[in-house]
Amino acid sequence: DVQLQASGGGVVRAGGSLRLSCAASGFAFDDYAIGWVRQAPGKQREGVSCISARGGSTYYSDSVKGRFAISRDISSNMVYLYMSNLQDDDTAVYYCATGNPLCRGSERGGHYYVGKTYDHWGQGTLVTVSS
Repeated sequence: DVQLQASGGGVVRAGGSLRLSCAASGFAFDDYAIGWVRQAPGKQREGVSCISARGGSTYYSDSVKGRFAISRDISSNMVYLYMSNLQDDDTAVYYCATGNPLCRGSERGGHYYVGKTYDHWGQGTLVTVSS
């Protein structure tokens, strides 16, 4: 079975940094893109970032570009999301997800939106940014 285990969430002050981890198992890790999707209280899910199957391409939503960095370690089946300069709007439950061989996204109105549709999801980890 496909399993994704997200961890690393917590409470951080505005302007601070945090690194999320996603442990993957049960599938051919280097054949699938991995994405991070977040959901803030009362809001719809938002695609945050995605990394291609072999890690050669990365994608970010405009809301986090320049502040977040995604990476993957194929040798350990891990994906990381390093988040810096965190703001109140970053408070959300963060999920890692997979199921697509390629990262998906779209551009609308001059903004890039990372895809948020995946077949398999982890349980989520809560990030709370306090000001």
